[in-house]
Amino acid sequence: MSGLRQMVPGSARADNPLAGSVLADNPPVADALGLYIHVPFCARRCHYCSFNTAPLDDGALTRYLAALRRELDLLAALPWAGRVRLATVFLGGGTPSLLTADDLTAALERLHSRFDVVADAEITVECNPESVTRAKLEGYRAAGVNRLSLGVQSLDDAVLERLGRLHDARGARAAFAAAREAGFANLSVDVMYGLPGLDVPGWTRAIETVLDWRPEHLSAYGLTLEAGSLWGAAGVDGLPPEQTQIDQYWQLARAAAARGFEHYEISNYARPGFRSRHNQIYWRASEYLAAGPGACGFIGRLRYANAKATPRYCEALEDGVLPVDSFEALTPRQRLAERLMLGLRLADGVPAAWLEERLAGDLPLARRVADWRDGRLLLEAGGRVRLTEAGFLLSDALFVDLL
Repeated sequence: MSGLRQMVPGSARADNPLAGSVLADNPPVADALGLYIHVPFCARRCHYCSFNTAPLDDGALTRYLAALRRELDLLAALPWAGRVRLATVFLGGGTPSLLTADDLTAALERLHSRFDVVADAEITVECNPESVTRAKLEGYRAAGVNRLSLGVQSLDDAVLERLGRLHDARGARAAFAAAREAGFANLSVDVMYGLPGLDVPGWTRAIETVLDWRPEHLSAYGLTLEAGSLWGAAGVDGLPPEQTQIDQYWQLARAAAARGFEHYEISNYARPGFRSRHNQIYWRASEYLAAGPGACGFIGRLRYANAKATPRYCEALEDGVLPVDSFEALTPRQRLAERLMLGLRLADGVPAAWLEERLAGDLPLARRVADWRDGRLLLEAGGRVRLTEAGFLLSDALFVDLL
């Protein structure tokens, strides 16, 4: 493997100094960073999910929250932390909305007391419909949360049950209404296509209904059967054919455009002014800190990951060390490839010079990119290159070659 890859056995322990020094010795380039906080707990794991999750248990949650506070303290004690500001904070999971308003308030107060959080920071919490109420969301808003991402996924009750979700279509609509009533003016809705039992008419009805709610942002993901998920291991019957998934993609693109959304990233649509600021940090290959079990960060040229198992994550912090479990220092070639791959996910594209640098001396890739240009999948204008709408649909094939 190119680049330095350091898998640190048992690094999330007090007897291994690498757990803290790896971050201390790699200061960020930027002064403004993002922060991702992973909340692993779920009342029930969805059948398609491959994320790092843990079963909900009061004792485990209490231990996790104490560990998270210690992690924020240790991150803030890094020698360069005093010069950086946090521009975005994103709580993902798992199901972050299982946290009570008091729990979330305490965590964000700890964060504000340890870091310089910019006045207009985007602070997002992922929410499942069944785990929110107007009162809880009012508490979140009072704590400083100003953006919610609501995991609706489908509005077909039969499909939701098959996915392993705990809400129904009525509950999804009620959760969205509760968020509006709680005063949130920046709401994102997550939906999925390519689901078993979901045909094009059903998908069309769901998309039109969600757009009628008038969210500021929409994320739409095609189902992928990934390792680590129940369906990835056991398979699932009734998946729609590829053409149906393509038709569902185009139906969404047309419906969102008709409602004034910009398709600013392969899987994301936003009203003007409501792009996800935090996720753009990832797509622009910018820097961000990570907290929580299994959370990944990128600082300087270092990509790192925390201990994945929640008990081991907590144990490390109870021992007084950061729970860094693995890290990789990216080579210039890796850095360029990632900036290209991530940047081309955005409608803004990337500087043409980046692509030319990657193509230098790689004739097979240069021919492939030429084919993409000839097929109007890749366009160049104003010194930048970007994928077209059709290019977005086929982007995975190009990204494999770029890496």
